[in-house]
Amino acid sequence: MRSRGALTVTTCVVAGGTAGKEGHDAASAAATTWTASVIGAQSTLRAMQLVALLLAFVGTISPVRQQDVRYSYRAGCPVAPRDLRVVHVSYRGFDGSARVGALVVHRRVAADVVAIFRRLYAARFPIRRMTPISAYRGSDDASMAADNTSAFNCRRAVGSATGGWSQHAYGLAIDVNPVENPYVLNGRALPPAGRAYVDRGHVRSGMAVRGGVLVRTFESVGWKWGGRWTGAPDYQHFSVNGR
Repeated sequence: MRSRGALTVTTCVVAGGTAGKEGHDAASAAATTWTASVIGAQSTLRAMQLVALLLAFVGTISPVRQQDVRYSYRAGCPVAPRDLRVVHVSYRGFDGSARVGALVVHRRVAADVVAIFRRLYAARFPIRRMTPISAYRGSDDASMAADNTSAFNCRRAVGSATGGWSQHAYGLAIDVNPVENPYVLNGRALPPAGRAYVDRGHVRSGMAVRGGVLVRTFESVGWKWGGRWTGAPDYQHFSVNGR
C-alpha cells in the first residue's frame, strides 16, 4: 500500500493464481479502497476549488428585484427601478474573512462600483457588512446603527436646508462603515455609536482618512468624499457629484 496525499492506491497480488472466495474478496477489498481513495481525492480537489473561489474577487451586476428595493423605493423617487442595478461584490470582514455583499446603485455607475470594491478587496480594507437598506425597512438610522455599508435609498438629504433629494435617492452615493465614519452634524455623531470615531486623528481599522486607501480608491474613479466637507463632515459618504 502506498499513500501520497489524499490519493491512496492499493495493489493486491493473489499468489499462485488463487481463485475462489478468498481471491474474490481480496480483489473486492482493493477495488473498494481504490474507489474510496479516488472519491477522497475528488473531494479534496473540490474543496481546493472552493477555497480558490472564496479567495477570488466576485463582482456581478444584475437588474434589481422587487425584494431588493421593497422598502427603499417609493412613488415619486427621482430614478426608475429599471435604471437601478444590484452589484454583488467581495469584501473583507474585520476578521479578514472573505464575504460577498450587495449594493443597489444606478446602472451608469455599476461598473465603477465593482472596480472600487475590487481594489478595496485586494487592499484588504475591512467592511463590517454590506446589504441593501431594504433589510432595515428603508431606515437610514437602523442601517447606520448596524454599521452597514449601503447605497440606494429614496430619501431626502439629511441636514438639507432645501429638503432636496439625497444622492442616495439616485443610487449615486455609498456610505461605508457608518460607525467608524460618522456624519458629524451640529456636533452630533450619526450614528450615535460613531462618537468614538469623531477624533479622526486616532486612526483605526475601517476608517476613511485623507490619503487612506478607502478615500484614494473612490477618488481614483472620480467620486467625491463627504469627509472633505467643512462644517458638517460626512466621513462615511462617497458620491459622484460631491453632494
